[in-house]
Amino acid sequence: MSKVQQQVSAAEWQLRVDLAACYRTVAHYGWDDLIFTHISARIPGAEPQFLINPYGMLFEEVTASNLVKVDLEGNKIMDSEHDINPAGFNIHSAVHEAREDAHCVLHLHTNAGVAVSTLENGLQPLSQQSLFPLSGLAYHDYEGIALNPDEKARLVADLGSHNFMILRNHGLLTCAETVADAFLFMFVLQRACEIQLLAQSSGQPLKTIPKPILAGIKAQASEVTKAAGGGLAWPGILRKLDRIDPSFRH
Repeated sequence: MSKVQQQVSAAEWQLRVDLAACYRTVAHYGWDDLIFTHISARIPGAEPQFLINPYGMLFEEVTASNLVKVDLEGNKIMDSEHDINPAGFNIHSAVHEAREDAHCVLHLHTNAGVAVSTLENGLQPLSQQSLFPLSGLAYHDYEGIALNPDEKARLVADLGSHNFMILRNHGLLTCAETVADAFLFMFVLQRACEIQLLAQSSGQPLKTIPKPILAGIKAQASEVTKAAGGGLAWPGILRKLDRIDPSFRH
């Protein structure tokens, strides 16, 4: 048992393991951006406390023990030799503070995600995968490096009650009640972006999904997203990571 595990509750330790696993899985799929972008999670309990990656470490180096515990202002509330990225937590703290259901916030700069974020029409209904994010997709216009606290209000206003967001000229964001669901939402959103770019690069006429089908999905948005099944896929993801490198658990 690590020193950190001895100091925290069983619930926090499990969250640390899941969050570290999420970082490792993002790295496994090649969605990381060196040491940039972040995944944060709220620790169970009355006081708002959060876990986020140690700034300067690659996603493949994140472990349950080296995640940094901070408050809403990004101040460390548990001894750690690591700092965090203030620009990164500015986005995450805004979502956490505004959305009590957003226990996990995942933000990435994937090639496909950034590419789609630059398109005037954004994500299009070209695949079955696209229907899930399109059932509740928000957009936020680019305002520069996310260091301005005033941007928080505009970002959360744009996000509203949605769980999927495209940050224009910037990247992708998902949020959910669990790490597993936030990851699955990102997996589907990222896959939809990849498929769209492949289809558009063919140079052939594109057939979009009929509007009545898309409208039906949007009308059932809450049911669709809540039934996305993150908890079903997550145990398999953990087993995969254990086969590759179980050090995320330490």
